[in-house]
Amino acid sequence: MRPKVATFDCYGTLVDWEGGLGAFLYALMLREGVTDPPPGRELRERWEQIQFEVIQGAYKPYKEVLGESVLAWCREYGVPDREVYADALVDSMRAWQPFPDTVPALTRVREAGVRLVILSNTDRDIISHSVKQIGVEFDQVVVAEDVGSYKPAVANFERVLAEVGEDPQDILHVAFGFKYDIGPAQQLGFRSAWVNRHSEPRPGDAVPDLEWRDLWGLAKLAEAP
Repeated sequence: MRPKVATFDCYGTLVDWEGGLGAFLYALMLREGVTDPPPGRELRERWEQIQFEVIQGAYKPYKEVLGESVLAWCREYGVPDREVYADALVDSMRAWQPFPDTVPALTRVREAGVRLVILSNTDRDIISHSVKQIGVEFDQVVVAEDVGSYKPAVANFERVLAEVGEDPQDILHVAFGFKYDIGPAQQLGFRSAWVNRHSEPRPGDAVPDLEWRDLWGLAKLAEAP
């Protein structure tokens, strides 16, 4: 069924989180004189585990989450935990680019009459830069800063549901972040689509309604008669 609203996890779904973060961490190790760093993917996966632990605690602004996570990551990998790296990661994230399919696919979805909404674990400052990089108009943007919690908290999905004012069954939540997004969206009755760009096995028990390699699946769904 064609949704009235498509909500999106931004990073990893619309914006190349994996490439941006992996490149940042790999370059950091080279800067610190590590001549043979592990692959960027391995560095990123460990950083993501650290970040997930950080957001389980009391809410703090996302820039603090980024800073605390990258400095803990530095200590774990035995490189200096320089405060400048916290600010550098924020600056890097502001500049990360959308995937090649993001802009053309979202343009088709919007032209088909589907409303576009972002629900992201970030703040207003960072998301404003990311929306600029994407260059597609969104009807609403809801971030963790607005709610005072981070996904997978259900409160974030309750907030976006209140913002869009539609029945949950008319909303399709489209996300790369499986453990952050798919389960809690389904708890509230959203339909869900997992963007599995690397054809990986499901990392949890939730079963998404749809699974795509990219956003062209959404464009086809939006344009279906």
